[in-house]
Amino acid sequence: MSVTRITGRYVIGFDGTGHRLLENGEVVYQDDRIIFCGFGYGGQVDCEIDAGNAVVGPGFIDLDALADLDSTVLAFDNGPAWRCGRVWASSYVQRGPREVYDRSDEDFMKRYAYAQLLHNGITTALPITSLLYREWAETYDEFARAADIAAEMGLRVYLGPAYRTGLSMIHPDGRFDMHWNEARGLQGLDDAVRFAQDYDQSHAGLVRAMLAPDRIEGCTRELLERTRAASDALQCPVRLHCCQSQLEVDTMQQRFGTSSLALLQDIGFLGPRTLLPHGLFLGGADATPARIGQELDSLRDTGSTLVHCPIVFGRSGKALNSFSRLRQRGINIGLGTDTFPADLIRNMHAGVMLNRVMEDDAQAVSAADFYNAATLDGARALGREDLGRLAAGAMADITVFDLSGFHLGQRVDPIQTMVMNGTGSDFKTVIVNGRIRVQDYRIEGVPYADWHQRAQEQYDRLRASYPERTHLHPPLEQIFTPSFAPLLADEA
Repeated sequence: MSVTRITGRYVIGFDGTGHRLLENGEVVYQDDRIIFCGFGYGGQVDCEIDAGNAVVGPGFIDLDALADLDSTVLAFDNGPAWRCGRVWASSYVQRGPREVYDRSDEDFMKRYAYAQLLHNGITTALPITSLLYREWAETYDEFARAADIAAEMGLRVYLGPAYRTGLSMIHPDGRFDMHWNEARGLQGLDDAVRFAQDYDQSHAGLVRAMLAPDRIEGCTRELLERTRAASDALQCPVRLHCCQSQLEVDTMQQRFGTSSLALLQDIGFLGPRTLLPHGLFLGGADATPARIGQELDSLRDTGSTLVHCPIVFGRSGKALNSFSRLRQRGINIGLGTDTFPADLIRNMHAGVMLNRVMEDDAQAVSAADFYNAATLDGARALGREDLGRLAAGAMADITVFDLSGFHLGQRVDPIQTMVMNGTGSDFKTVIVNGRIRVQDYRIEGVPYADWHQRAQEQYDRLRASYPERTHLHPPLEQIFTPSFAPLLADEA
């Protein structure tokens, strides 16, 4: 039973209530558990790691972790969403959707994405992939392989194949509609339950189960009710994307005559195992401050967690209103990436800035508030007092953020400097379950150049598939316009 001590200029310890800054502190772990965090450990040590000028902290928890080759970035300068393939054309649905990737492609993009998460100091992830390029949804077999891949990479994950009973589509005349296949969605839930029964607590506890119904407007009431019952029976988290678009608001009003959160409250879906990205569109079609307040109170009172992903919506000009106000109301808020890069530090920085803009108050929120969201609040969402902290008894999920980089400038405070000037690429060492997964900025055995090339080739095939799914099927160059018009050879 090997004992390892890590020392560093700064250690982010946990005192039973919150994080504390330990200058020239140390953290000691034995096998997969931390046994000491503080100063002057007097026991025997088998291995010493001197982190030097660094922040030794807990691993981050990504509650909406990008796990594929991200398609949302294709909409950065191309929109609106329905015009650039983010909503399926009805003609594509009628013709019959197809899988863009094969089994090998699916496995590769997960392996690639899991490596990205580790490099960004994320030690616990709840992966998410897009269903836009899928024939319908994710599968049991695919996630059985994903569990093995996560264990091979050494990433702590909560896994479950996404499922849905319907999806939004757009007709040639510009009218939005829903396409339904409830039987297939219910079978998807059954497969997800079977996966949870087979794989929860597998791979020495690195793999845990979750239920992942797709966005709320694509779920029937029966699917949501059965999902809630399954989550209760399995005692596993359930993550449901909701309150994230005007199309969702309009669809929920047409289908149920109410808002997303009001429906979830009515059917008993909310609860301490419920994770809800993204929470931007509250109150439904006829939102009032009173109605929004009632919905926020229901999140607080049921112990549900809101998953905040600042960058993915900030890129489209939207922001949560607001992180600090909701936290003051008593709502638990964790963080997610949900887009490339899988960098929670960049999300913290964007989140702080957007929050201050929304509140018109530079004191509304701090770097520490977002660091807590990426650690302690994420752990609270999962009901895990053994994650997101450096304390005796916690899992040995430890990161080393290197402060010696020239690009980081002058240190103000280790956490403030991390959030203002750093990125996930500054993590020099990442330890998960007591095993070093990233060392000297690299993962052993990863052929970086080969993976980079394959990811680009695979991504190019994804882009090439967009015209068949996009409204009125325009050519690729009309869906994704270049920043600058290319100069042709005969023009030079």
